[in-house]
Amino acid sequence: MSTVMQNRVRFWRAAAFRRALITSLVPAALALVLVLAACGDGGAGGPDGRAGTATADAAAVTATPAPPREFGYRLRPFLPAAVFDKMLGFAVVPGAEDEAVLITQHGRIWRVPLEAETPAPALPFGDVTDRLVDDLKVELGLLGLAFAPGFPQDARVFLHYTAVGPTSVISWFPVVNGVMEMGEEHIILEVPQPGATHNGGQLAFGPDGFLYVALGDGGLGREANGQNLSTLVGSFLRLDVSGDEYLVPPDNPFVDTPDARPEIYAYGFRNPWRFSFDRETGDLWTGDVGDLRWEEIDRVVAGGNYGWGVVEGTECFNADECVTDGFVAPRSVYGHDDDGGSAVIGGFVYRGSVMPELAGWYVFGDFSEGKIWALDTEAATPPVLLLDSDEFISSFGELPDGELIVLSFRNALFRLARS
Repeated sequence: MSTVMQNRVRFWRAAAFRRALITSLVPAALALVLVLAACGDGGAGGPDGRAGTATADAAAVTATPAPPREFGYRLRPFLPAAVFDKMLGFAVVPGAEDEAVLITQHGRIWRVPLEAETPAPALPFGDVTDRLVDDLKVELGLLGLAFAPGFPQDARVFLHYTAVGPTSVISWFPVVNGVMEMGEEHIILEVPQPGATHNGGQLAFGPDGFLYVALGDGGLGREANGQNLSTLVGSFLRLDVSGDEYLVPPDNPFVDTPDARPEIYAYGFRNPWRFSFDRETGDLWTGDVGDLRWEEIDRVVAGGNYGWGVVEGTECFNADECVTDGFVAPRSVYGHDDDGGSAVIGGFVYRGSVMPELAGWYVFGDFSEGKIWALDTEAATPPVLLLDSDEFISSFGELPDGELIVLSFRNALFRLARS
């Protein structure tokens, strides 16, 4: 999250946000039935010319669901017994899809049941509090968790956390008898950070089986890192972690670029705090936290340069003119003034079935403003504001059925639902 967030905290609203009363959203449906019947006493009654036959053909055509309705959604409490301080990560346990893990910024990891009908207490799953930098500030600490693609056969859990330095650490732990074996950490990458802010991001495995890691630019005054391919900060990394140490995939885009770090997949980011892969298309989406004016949503592609710190959103940063040739433009931006933005929290492309009007829309939020939007991934249209809440949204999660979870720094979990 942005370093200026601490200065913005005083602006967090004490009053409840406006709420709109919207009638229930009913997907539009159209049915057209055409019946052809023929009867005969020896005549050519059917289309195949056979006498004495009757045929009936029916076809139903369903219209495309209406788009999501502004202010037509709410946050429904989810797993009310899972109350932990500063939750910022949620992942379903592969092979045990009735369970998930929750990570907290302070370094504790909990295993929680997802069956609401039979609530059970959360159990400790791991703890890296003794490995973290002493002063967590706003965006340091335990930032991400990902299960190995072959879990539970490949019983490894990967973490992204901030150690003393500050240093971004990517490591893995074996899982034994349902818990992480904390005495067997395998560090695969350490990235010294130039500052104690913009260290964010998370990590996740892509559909290609490689590990993707997002790193911010290192803090205020370090905007040039976003355009520097010789440093790992300000970039998305793509790593082969199938062995004990990481390897660089041979098709990474900068493998043959002189003076470039071959681990880099895409660059030009300020602080890509949360990202995800579309479970249907495999596309990589992120929210990149802006400075004082613009928050942006990006679809991340191999070799893409997303412009920071030459541009913020679609505007030149700290300059009246700039050259933007070669930059990948944001898929969408929203501002701090008119739109009430603060720090974008990337979410997921919705692939559930409960709200078909959201299918294929990227759902994301804002940390201190508590707003949640949806963006059509296939059409160049503005995002739709789904709801305006009082929550401090820290992250999103995805259930096995594609429904979405919202994590709040108010120590609560929610499901996204219609009003």
